Amino acid sequence: MSPLIFRTAGESHGPCGLAMIEGLPAGLRLDEDLINSALAHRQGGYGRGGRQRIETDRAEFLTGLRNGVTMGGPLTIQVVNKDSRLDDAKRTPPVYRPRPGHADLAGAMKWLTTDCRDTLERASARETAARTAAGAVARCLLREFGIETFGFVRGLLDVDTEVEITHDRLNELRSLRDASVMYCPDELATEAMVGHIRQAKIDKDTLGGLCEAVVFGCPYGLGSCTQWSEKLDGRLAQAVMSIQAFKAVEIGLGAQCARRPGSQVHDAIVYDESARQSPNAGFVRLRNNAGGIEGGMTNAMPVVVRGTMKPISTLLQGMESVNLNTKKSERSDYERSDVCALSAASVVMEHVIAFQIAASFMDKFGGDSMLELHANYKAYNQLLQQLPSDKLAAGGNDADQSEA
Repeated sequence: MSPLIFRTAGESHGPCGLAMIEGLPAGLRLDEDLINSALAHRQGGYGRGGRQRIETDRAEFLTGLRNGVTMGGPLTIQVVNKDSRLDDAKRTPPVYRPRPGHADLAGAMKWLTTDCRDTLERASARETAARTAAGAVARCLLREFGIETFGFVRGLLDVDTEVEITHDRLNELRSLRDASVMYCPDELATEAMVGHIRQAKIDKDTLGGLCEAVVFGCPYGLGSCTQWSEKLDGRLAQAVMSIQAFKAVEIGLGAQCARRPGSQVHDAIVYDESARQSPNAGFVRLRNNAGGIEGGMTNAMPVVVRGTMKPISTLLQGMESVNLNTKKSERSDYERSDVCALSAASVVMEHVIAFQIAASFMDKFGGDSMLELHANYKAYNQLLQQLPSDKLAAGGNDADQSEA
């Protein structure tokens, strides 16, 4: 068994995007409709640009899959770009006037060039098609164990939805989200967001906003407190912050923790014998300010993550910039872009989170095949339900004595 990891490759106007996933157990049946639906949703949403009318993203599996079932080796996914023109000098001319907020200037200086083209191609959010496909594969794995993800748009400018995301309403919430051009399960909030984006387009400006993802059904102990690099909240934060244009990540109550005393932040624990057979083993929380993670580990409550996306860096009106060749002030270059890609960003965020949850799940329960993985998960839950058994309690006492 190897850790669940993936790598991506591909540029905005290159021939394709690629994702290679290593560490998937053999015997996992992939739901290609789910994967392609996720890719289609990533292309949608109000405020998107012309690129999305060109591409029709679909996952093509090059290795690691036989008759729709994983084989245990690396799984390679290709998402073909129809708009492939990197070597067409007329269609992809040099970019000498960097766009403020984009990777243009930092990348050009990093690689010692005055042409920002190579940087903007690789830094493009087109790369997230492959990441979304990998996350959708992870969702196929998680569903086998009753773990479900839900991503949506929470807010934009002065508009926020107060909709409560609960597991018992998950199907309804998905229907409401999918019916919204903003991927927001709130009709009134959707209408207000669309109005803001429409005005931004008139103003030749751009908008960002707030995305949220919730993961239901996580067992205790995904992640770890033993090493900083194994803390699940740290891994989730890194995954979300690595999405293009994301500038902040919150888990649970997030930044509001700074505004409240501990008694209003931490989630009290009560025991309910009738819930002993549930994933929380009867240890119930009356609220979830921790966002499902304490000490870098899941605590059997829903994992709640929010990400802040800044406005797109490419403005139709341009911004003050400098020509890297002449060093004279000029307006920044314009590349075909979106007015607002917040809806699509919520899809990407849900799927990079799904991948990290799946990776932590594999770290804890392991297994080269789905049969082994199911057996390991079942054995853990059986031991959890036995607490405190005489055998387990004796082991704990021995440990206490040895430490003394």
